[in-house]
Amino acid sequence: MTQLCVDPKQFATRLLHWQRSHGRHQLPWQENPTPYRVLVSEIMLQQTQVITVIPYFERWMERFPDIHSLARANEDEVLSLWQGLGYYSRARNLQKAARYVIDELGGEFPDTVDGMLKIPGVGRYTAGALISFAYNRPGPIVDGNVKRVFCRQFAIEGVPGTTVVDKKLWQLAELLTPTEDNRDFAQGLLDLGATLCTPKSPDCPRCPFSDSCIAHIEGRTAELPTPKPKKNTPTRQGHFLWIRSQDKLLLEKRPDTGIWASLWCLPEIPVKPQLAGARAFDSFRHTFSHYKLEAQVWQQESPDTDKSSMQWFSPRQLAEVGLPAPIRKLVEKQLTSQQVELAMID
Repeated sequence: MTQLCVDPKQFATRLLHWQRSHGRHQLPWQENPTPYRVLVSEIMLQQTQVITVIPYFERWMERFPDIHSLARANEDEVLSLWQGLGYYSRARNLQKAARYVIDELGGEFPDTVDGMLKIPGVGRYTAGALISFAYNRPGPIVDGNVKRVFCRQFAIEGVPGTTVVDKKLWQLAELLTPTEDNRDFAQGLLDLGATLCTPKSPDCPRCPFSDSCIAHIEGRTAELPTPKPKKNTPTRQGHFLWIRSQDKLLLEKRPDTGIWASLWCLPEIPVKPQLAGARAFDSFRHTFSHYKLEAQVWQQESPDTDKSSMQWFSPRQLAEVGLPAPIRKLVEKQLTSQQVELAMID
């Protein structure tokens, strides 16, 4: 069992006092925190900053105001609305979760952590957040912000994300989580990590726990949490085709798994084309979590378009389907450039 440096009740009291005076209270998902709205916000906030998520959350709620509208939606529309947030599997999992709640639970979310964990795409943190924010009941949470706060406050050694360290962090979360005021407590933990106990240059003088934080007292805030060992990110080459006919662009739907799963994309080929008529057209770079992509786009005049996964899209249709962010950027650049050229000719 993890040894605490502070009393759990005192920890909660201090955190709640700080959160109510200095925490964030105007985030859009804090208004009417239904389980559905909390779920959408939490999935969007995975690996994405709050300031980026806010406009996406607001647009999402305008189009899919409830779980029923999301469950009934076309996947292309869902992915199109998610466009720019990245990690598109989150959008697909969100829709799977909506359909599970509708089909298996009669449209009602569970009211326990164990029940939440049965929903597709809902992990331990998200389940705790749903219980805390939607129901204001005890739901322990441990995300990146909380890990940083706990590792510094209690001088927890080791790399977060490893089994041993995460076990300690979750023990702390369960021990420190109060039996009431859980919405404010959970928000306080997240706010503390996001606004004061930041990865670099934490604002220790303003922290309500500076007098009990071991890392601060010992001058080790730069050392904790223990950083992950650095890895070399490999670079891979990619080849894509730019094929237009009668003002339409040929796209191919990607497989259900892998990079850019289920999104529409320029057709990808395994190697540099050797076909007659193919010429270098454009290029782009994109960084994924595990590698960097250096892509060459080739223009081809006589393509094989018999594949069932391929489809022609007009400029208007392109705006309504989900495209990977770098592909969207390239398409918009090229279409705009060609429109300018045509206008100059006219």
